[in-house]
Amino acid sequence: MIKLIRYIALCCSILVSFHATSQDTTAVVKNTGKLIEFLSAESYNIKKQDSMDFLILVGHVKVKQGSTLLFGDSIIVNATKNSLEGFGNVHINDADSIHTYADYLKYDGNTKKAQLRKRVKLTDGRGTLTTDSLDYDVAVKIGVYKKGGKLVRNKTVLKSTEGVYYGITRDVIFRNKVSLVDPENSIYTDTLEYNTYSQLANFISPSKIISGSRIIKTKNGNYNIGTRKGYLYERSSIDDSSYFFIANEMAIDDSLGLGEFRGNALYRSKDSLSFDLIANNIKTNRKKDILLATELPTLMIKQPKDTLYISADTLYSGRLTDLKRKVPKVRAIEGTLKDSSLNKYFEAFHHVKIYSDSMQGVADSLFYGLADSTIRLHHQPILWVNQNQIAGDTIYMHLNNKKAEQLRVLNNALAISPIDSTDYFNQLKGNSMVVDFIDGKIHQMQTKGNAENIYFATDNEQKFIGVNHSNAQIITIDFNNDEPVKIVFINQLTGKMTPLFETPKEELKLTNFKWWIDRKPKTKFDILSPKGN
Repeated sequence: MIKLIRYIALCCSILVSFHATSQDTTAVVKNTGKLIEFLSAESYNIKKQDSMDFLILVGHVKVKQGSTLLFGDSIIVNATKNSLEGFGNVHINDADSIHTYADYLKYDGNTKKAQLRKRVKLTDGRGTLTTDSLDYDVAVKIGVYKKGGKLVRNKTVLKSTEGVYYGITRDVIFRNKVSLVDPENSIYTDTLEYNTYSQLANFISPSKIISGSRIIKTKNGNYNIGTRKGYLYERSSIDDSSYFFIANEMAIDDSLGLGEFRGNALYRSKDSLSFDLIANNIKTNRKKDILLATELPTLMIKQPKDTLYISADTLYSGRLTDLKRKVPKVRAIEGTLKDSSLNKYFEAFHHVKIYSDSMQGVADSLFYGLADSTIRLHHQPILWVNQNQIAGDTIYMHLNNKKAEQLRVLNNALAISPIDSTDYFNQLKGNSMVVDFIDGKIHQMQTKGNAENIYFATDNEQKFIGVNHSNAQIITIDFNNDEPVKIVFINQLTGKMTPLFETPKEELKLTNFKWWIDRKPKTKFDILSPKGN
């Protein structure tokens, strides 16, 4: 009897609803919002089968459940189970910006869960998701597909085998063979979180981002397709045609060409210079070709069988053509540097250290211009070439094939060479000095202007004969296997030879003599020390 009363009530509600719609008025069927209500159709039929009541609606059908509207070419409502099936031009809307379309719909009014099949489309006003099969929970606005889907937002296209759409937050989780393609980037991964509103893509599995010749690899991070800003973690890398980057953390802004790399960062060039730069913090500007490295930065210039290491508190690199101040012998050739791989310079500031197998050094600042292959050392620079210490106000080191070919010491030049197993030093000083190298060894040393020399003479048995103290306008010393073999004095020669043990101690050293061996980097690891010179 109770079932009969419910069925009669349902039929009356349907008839009232249909009559109201046929008169273009609003149907009023009061319920708790849980029952599916019939609003309009071109025709209808009531049918009972297997103890269940069915309402068959045809032609521009419109039904509702609470705030949820459902449309279709035809809809069959199971009044007993409070469910329906929709066929042709199916449309679901829950009084918000989310609209779902399909050719077929199966909907459970009790759970508010929908199964949409064939030509499924979900749009939230920001992006459009298409698939052939979608399970959608209207109550919580969550859609799931497992047989392939595509999301399009403006010019961004995302594809995956599986996906979950969260309508409240506008998040989509893509899984299995995920790809994201837009005019600027192509992203490939196994799992990707994407927000259709913010356009933020979150990487939670090994991912590859391709932008032109640049390839980014990461396992954890995010990239905003709209702003073109990203943050990458867990030792991500960037591989370009001209450089390679890897660091614990990265922040990139492709709209401005900026980047910041933190934690064991490595920058490796792929141009003719062939250098590596390591630091705990590296900032870059790709548009201006700028590098700024701090926190234990070290530049490594690769050479055959030898690498030149340069460290400082700060390392900076830019284009020579963008250099505003005058640098001797560099600005004169800047007109030839446009679009050239040689249009680059490096600067190092404070506590500069240099190390290679054949040469070590310290200074307060350094300038290296690729155009003339010259390293300029300023503010009390000191170099050690094998056992020879060379110092002055400024030192220019000219490289040939990234090896030292010549040193030019400007103002207060002083060269000191210790004599093995003694406390004695051969010494040479003057206003300026030129040191020539062959195969990394000193070939000749020449000083000009108030040149002065102290030389400890020995006999054939290497016993000291005396101390030769000489002055001239120019003094030239030839070397063989790092040993002086010939000394030539030019103009205004004066000097004396005194027996070693008759020479006063203060005359064994030239004025301003300083032996800085304690500051010499002894290994390549010494230059990584955070301690000052």
